[in-house]
Amino acid sequence: MADTVFEYAPAPESPGTAAIASSYGLFIDGEWREAASGGVFETVSPASEEVLAQVAEAGEADVEAAVAAARRAFPGWSGLPGVERGKFLFRIARLVQERARELAVLESLDNGKPVRESRDVDVPLVAAHFFYYAGWADKLEYAGLGAGVRAVGVAGQVIPWNFPLLMLAWKIAPALAAGNTVVLKPAETTPLSALRFAEICQQAGLPRGVVNILPGDGRAGAALVGHRGVDKVAFTGSTEVGRRIARTVAGTGKRLTLELGGKGANIVFDDAPVDQAVEGIVEGIFFNQGHVCCAGSRLLVQESVAEEVLAALKRRMATLRVGDPLDKNTDVGAVNSAAQLARIRELADAGDAEGARRWSAPCELPQRGFWFAPTVFEGVSQAHRVAREEIFGPVLSVLTFRTPGEAVAKANNTPYGLSAGVWTEKGSRMLWMASRLRAGVIWSNTFNKFDPTSPFGGYRESGYGREGGRHGLEPYLNA
Repeated sequence: MADTVFEYAPAPESPGTAAIASSYGLFIDGEWREAASGGVFETVSPASEEVLAQVAEAGEADVEAAVAAARRAFPGWSGLPGVERGKFLFRIARLVQERARELAVLESLDNGKPVRESRDVDVPLVAAHFFYYAGWADKLEYAGLGAGVRAVGVAGQVIPWNFPLLMLAWKIAPALAAGNTVVLKPAETTPLSALRFAEICQQAGLPRGVVNILPGDGRAGAALVGHRGVDKVAFTGSTEVGRRIARTVAGTGKRLTLELGGKGANIVFDDAPVDQAVEGIVEGIFFNQGHVCCAGSRLLVQESVAEEVLAALKRRMATLRVGDPLDKNTDVGAVNSAAQLARIRELADAGDAEGARRWSAPCELPQRGFWFAPTVFEGVSQAHRVAREEIFGPVLSVLTFRTPGEAVAKANNTPYGLSAGVWTEKGSRMLWMASRLRAGVIWSNTFNKFDPTSPFGGYRESGYGREGGRHGLEPYLNA
């Protein structure tokens, strides 16, 4: 009798849960307004290419107005007792929890990620960050930065499209807890959850001007970063843009934190439990379609188990469900934009041209939208572009090693230094590796695990400064 294959029935979330308006304005000084230029842009669903909403496009005049509003609000907000600021953050956290389903559906519609990830990872972590920093608001003198700490001033924050709401929380929560006011620019392809967060700020009764949201393109971001009224700049995004921001800020006296690209190594030793390691490999590179700066995009596997690990990995990849982000059974959603899909295809084609062996999971991709099948490259050398450049998509490059020393050398052979994972049953080997890997975060027998109490950041071309934990308060405080 032939084996029976059971399939999951579709389990879609309703797009109507997100209740998207036809148009959105800028959020400045506690109110909604059109862009000074009257400019607008459209945000589309990566899964269907359908227009979701028309959004006001901020320009220099709008940046000027938002920074002025944040400056006016700063004395009152920073002057509040920490316990009162904490109450606002607690209120925001609870509202995020109450509106969790709505926010998860909205994020998946605008970003393309599976709603299961938005629901179970992104939104709970957003609430957790506001809860965590709410607790710090009246304890800043115990953060290890001195007894007389005070807020820096106005924070200009620019966030990416891969985790729109979560990156917002990473930036805004510590800034507000420390007494700063904020002007935030979301990515132009994913503005909707930031604008929904502005509604939450209104619902929480946050004072006018404390948080300002300016959707727009890179010109708005550049105007915000270069504005003389901004005291602190926080940016998450590409290394190329990070370099430009560093040049702009240099010599101005502004505080700066940069969380940039990565080419993380996921290192599997011969004593690692294979099934557990395979799940970690899949989580490391195919979570959020590989749109993760700390993704484990390079698999380093010990030669003696390489064949076994790769066979198990391919079996697991064949079970991944690619498709509708609003289906709760989906594992891999849509690539965020046509431009990003073109970048992924370019680098995958380079892998083919340079002689690496491509294997893609057998799956039927939707006809509309931006899609790329989960892919692994074998026979990769360190000279290949797929091993050197950040692809930011569901593409894994596989290299092998023989000794721990060789694994360290290959893992560190990158201009980046954001993340790494090590899979081994030997605690001594784990500690030996961790002390030698040049990465800001190193996971032991897991990957892509985050917690608001733990600092996150990188070295070299992955940026500098830390977000999360007590360390995440430091850039927003003066001793």
